[in-house]
Parts: sequence; C-alpha cells; structure tokens
Amino acid sequence: MSSQWDRKDALAMLQCRRRRSARALSPLCSVSMRPDLTITTIKQDPYTMSKGSQMEGYCMDLLSELAKKLDFKYNVHLVKDGFYGRQDETGAWNGMIGEVVRKEADLAIAPLTLTAAREKVVGMTKPFMQTGISILLRKDISEEAGIFDFLTPFSVETWVGILAAYLGTAISICVVARLSPCEWSQPQTEENSFTFSHSLWYTAGALTLQGAGPHPKALSGRIICCTWWLFGLVLLACYFSNLSTSQGSDSNQLMVKGFEDLANQQGIEYGTLSGSSTLAFFKNSNNPTYRRIYEHMERAKSFVSSMDEGVRRAKEGNFAFIGESVSLDLVVARHCELVRVHEVIGMRGYSIAGTLGSPMLKNLSVAILELSEAGELAYLRSKWWASSCMADAAKASPLQPHSLKGMFLVLALGLGLGVLLAVLELTTKSRSNAREQRKSYCTVLSDELSQRLKTPATNKKRSQETADKDKA
Repeated sequence: MSSQWDRKDALAMLQCRRRRSARALSPLCSVSMRPDLTITTIKQDPYTMSKGSQMEGYCMDLLSELAKKLDFKYNVHLVKDGFYGRQDETGAWNGMIGEVVRKEADLAIAPLTLTAAREKVVGMTKPFMQTGISILLRKDISEEAGIFDFLTPFSVETWVGILAAYLGTAISICVVARLSPCEWSQPQTEENSFTFSHSLWYTAGALTLQGAGPHPKALSGRIICCTWWLFGLVLLACYFSNLSTSQGSDSNQLMVKGFEDLANQQGIEYGTLSGSSTLAFFKNSNNPTYRRIYEHMERAKSFVSSMDEGVRRAKEGNFAFIGESVSLDLVVARHCELVRVHEVIGMRGYSIAGTLGSPMLKNLSVAILELSEAGELAYLRSKWWASSCMADAAKASPLQPHSLKGMFLVLALGLGLGVLLAVLELTTKSRSNAREQRKSYCTVLSDELSQRLKTPATNKKRSQETADKDKA
C-alpha cells in the first residue's frame, strides 16, 4: 500500500512542479492526494483520550489543525500493543514506531521523543512540543528560613533608598531645628534638643511606630515629621504584605531547587520511572551529579512502576519524583499540593513520525512551525494543561524602588517644604530684628546663621564667656 502511495506522491509532486513555478512544494499539492491517511496514536492524558466513540486531546486538536492547513483526510486508530516504540534484541520495533516501519500506518502522532535510534528507521517532523527532565515535590517540603530572609521583601536598591531617605530626613530635621527661630529662639543661651544624634533616634523611632520625644514645635519641623510618618506607614504596610506573600510562595522555599540540591541531600528520597528514557539519561550521563543521582536510585531501588505511583509517593511526602517536565506540569495542574522545580535538563522534543523518506514530513514540519509562530500551539498547551487549582497569590518578588517612587517623591517634597519654611521663619525674624536694632538685614541674618550653624561646643563656650563677662 505504502509503495503505491509513494509512486502517487512522486507523480503528484511532478505535476505540481509543472503547474507551479514556486520554489517550494505547496503543502496542498504534496498531501491532498492522500484522501485517507492512516494515523496511529496511543492513549495518554491529555494528548489522546476517549470521548465516547471519538477521541480528543492535544494531539487530536493538533492533527485537526494540520489537516485543515494541508488539506488531507485521516483515520485514527490506537496502537495495538500499547507501546510507543522500542527496538528489541532482534532489531524489530514494537509500538507506534513499529507500525510506521511496517507501513501499517502513514503517521504516528503522540508524545514521541525525537531520538537518534528512531530517526534511523522513521522520519520525524520538527518538534511540536519541547520537554525535558525535572523534579516533582510536595509544596510543604521546605527548608529552614535563612538568617537574612527578613530582608527579602525589598530589593537591595530599595533598602539603599530607604537608608538614604532615613539619613536625609534626620539631617533635614536637624537643620530645620537649628534654622527655625520657632524651634530654637535663643541660640546664644539655649541648648538645641534636636542634635544630629537625637534626630537619628527620633527618625528611627517614628519609622518603627514607637515615637521618641521631644517633638518639633515649629511648623517646618512638624511638616517634615508628618511626611516621614506617612512614608513609614506605607513602607511598613508594603514590607509586611510582601513578607507574608514571600513566606507563602511555593517553590521559592523548596529545599530542592535543582538536581545539584537533590544529589547533595539525604533527607528526601527520590526516584524515576523504571525502564524509562529518563532513567537512561541518568545512566548514560557523564555528568558527576547525574551519575550520583543514578547510583543512588540504583542502590536504593527507588524506581516506580508507573507515573501514577510516582505522583502518589510525591503526594505522600518525603519523595521527589523525577520525570518529564511536560507530564509533571500536567500533574501540578491537577494536584494543587504538588509543585515542579524550575530547573529542566536534557531538553528534547515531541515529533510526528512518518515513513522514512516520505515527502509529506517536510510539509508537516513547515505547518507545525507556522502553527507555532501563529500562537496556536501555545493555545493548545494552555487549553489542555489548564489548572484546576484555585489561583494562588502571585509569587512574591523583592519590591523595587520604582514601586515606591510616589512615596519617595512625597517625602522629598515634604523635606524640601520643611526646609523652605524654616528659612522663611529665620528670614522673617531677622528682618524684624534688623528693624528693631536698626542694623542691616544682611548683617543680622549672617549673625543668626553663624550662631545657629556652629557646633554645640562652640555655642556653649561662647555662652560661658558671655556669662563670665557679666559676672565680672
């Protein structure tokens, strides 16, 4: 049957070349002469599933899209022996690959891994899905909190910005308390309660909602303090909100975040499917970490006989199941207490298999690439891998400075307004004193500034000298 179809393929392509001057074969020309292609597949959720007398799933939807694009008809049947395709000692192939090799089927569509051995006996299209090897764990298997985990709600840049805001506010309070005559009316004889050290203490107390007296009396100082209080309230609210979210996130606190962590720990048992390609990957790998993982599984005999058994043991806890990332993603979508780690190794693709040398494979590959570029493959993935779990809170990420840029701006405006008011208060008093003393306004203002901006020790020494003169 297949040789007859191959002769028809060649004749049809020759006719297409004569009719068309295009450089590439038209998909319609190369496939439409096959009115009823024989397609073999295998039952696996969610790729192919039974729905009454019909079949549905990711692969069935993909096949339907390819048939519309390339204009061919098809008949689908399940593989007779229930295998994907493996070569035995005699060199014979079983499963779907065997049916294609024996020309009992034109195409095999399923999660068939593209391998070198299969490429020798059948033709494979471009992958319609990428997968790899990853780890499945229960969510509540978490590590002990790190010493500095309390810093994770904010990024490093945000902490630097908060420190700068804290120092800037303390300096502003100190400067305003010196400049404002409402706060420090007699710099010659009075002690200024808002020294720089006290300003630092006052600002820290306000940030932690504890308070520290004395409080500013001048309007300029109170504006700065009110702005800092508002900034502190918003900052604390963001901190505690992000802290609770980060502590509740799933894979953020997993003890095993990758295969290196898995190989270096002894508390969690791990295993994979017996006789699977995943096991073969670890067995044949030269990577020391992967070799240690294989040797541990071989020594502990921690293999599972089926995917369901691996999922069940992972749900029971204290067991990490190693499997294909795409299959684990489906498990996570159905079992909300499980999570897949982010690391994926041994990337491979799922392809459609056809008769070796068949001209339709190139057109199928082009059609798959077109579906991928159009977003159809991503849509099918989201359709059949849709999660049945309640939407969890978004994974917490460190809060960046731009998230609080509004509050930083308000604080900067408050500090600027406070300092400006302090200067206005000082200039107003200096102008009034200049009129009373009948001196130049600039002279009085210069004297005021020199007295207020001197160090406390200098003012104290000057006050002592004044008192000694009065006694004499």
